[in-house]
Amino acid sequence: MAAYGLYTHIAANKTRSIVLLIGLFVLIYVLVFAGALIAEVMLDRGRSVGDYLNAAAIDLVQALPFATLGAALWIVIAYFFHQKLIDAVTGGHAVTRQEQPRLYNLLENLCISRGIPMPKLKIMDSPALNAFASGLNRQQYAITVTTGLLANLDDHEIEAVLAHELTHIKNGDVQMMVIAVIIAGVVGFFGEMMFRLFVHGGFRFGGGGSSTSSSSSSGDRKSGGGAIIVVILAIVLVVLAWLLSQVVKLALSRAREYLADAGSVELTKNPDAMISALRKIENRGELEGATSAVMEMCVDNPRSGFADLFATHPSVDARVAALVKFAGGHDPGPLALPTPADATAPPADDSAVPSAPGDAAPAGPWSVPGPSRPRRFLRRPWGKRV
Repeated sequence: MAAYGLYTHIAANKTRSIVLLIGLFVLIYVLVFAGALIAEVMLDRGRSVGDYLNAAAIDLVQALPFATLGAALWIVIAYFFHQKLIDAVTGGHAVTRQEQPRLYNLLENLCISRGIPMPKLKIMDSPALNAFASGLNRQQYAITVTTGLLANLDDHEIEAVLAHELTHIKNGDVQMMVIAVIIAGVVGFFGEMMFRLFVHGGFRFGGGGSSTSSSSSSGDRKSGGGAIIVVILAIVLVVLAWLLSQVVKLALSRAREYLADAGSVELTKNPDAMISALRKIENRGELEGATSAVMEMCVDNPRSGFADLFATHPSVDARVAALVKFAGGHDPGPLALPTPADATAPPADDSAVPSAPGDAAPAGPWSVPGPSRPRRFLRRPWGKRV
């Protein structure tokens, strides 16, 4: 794990953030150009491929200021309101020390011990076992924890998860994830506009009217062929832009999860707590109704596609193996969740021991078989027996 280089990772995150923001504008210009190609074909289907490309290039230059302004506006809106959007999707809400003293104290102690500004603390009502950090600056940073995580992890494991998320904030991983979400959102929005324009815009391949001679029919086939090539090119550009927006996730490097696990161990000095937390969270972190963008920010993301090609997290087995190898932890293997307290289960032998009216003391291993006796003071295993 140490071979990844923590400070190099933090510096690389800052550089990637700038590159991704520039790439966002490039992808938008590509989508605008694809839209211009489709629009030109819909206006006039009798031109050559070169004419379409030249006309679309002119349209792009004219639309450039509006596309740039639209992308910048999207970034500004996401910068100020992304946390509210995430809370609206997940149902997360801020909690105070009075509402969650256990969780609040664990996070506060971690922050105080390392001089880290304390982020906001939020709770999400979900039986899933997961947590995530969000925010773009110190005022916005927040850590959201599910109620399922609180119910099934002990204090050491919860502390390890909180330390994991604090490390994401410290390393700049959170900003990278939010920027990736912005890029995917913009590209998805413009891509859907292009799709609707193509499907619902009344486009039809071929000539616009009926042929009256063999020469006009030949001209229609020629012009229709040029239009088909341009439309196919536009579709390829839209698909390519979408794929690039997905590949952006790969630029986030799965090394960030290994480094966050290592940061958790550094903060807590307890590799076994992080390992047991991962084993309990494993295959239990699916947030129902949450978008893929939210899942990508979580401690564990069980969603993957294309044989893990677009998976944003390493497997739990790989992360645990790294903690065992580099942090000296011990892997207990897959763990079952804690069962309810035995106190909630009815005693098995209560019905077998008769009790006298007015005598509420339960029979137990210290009880003396025989006729029931009057209730006496301090009739307990440590009390006086008469």
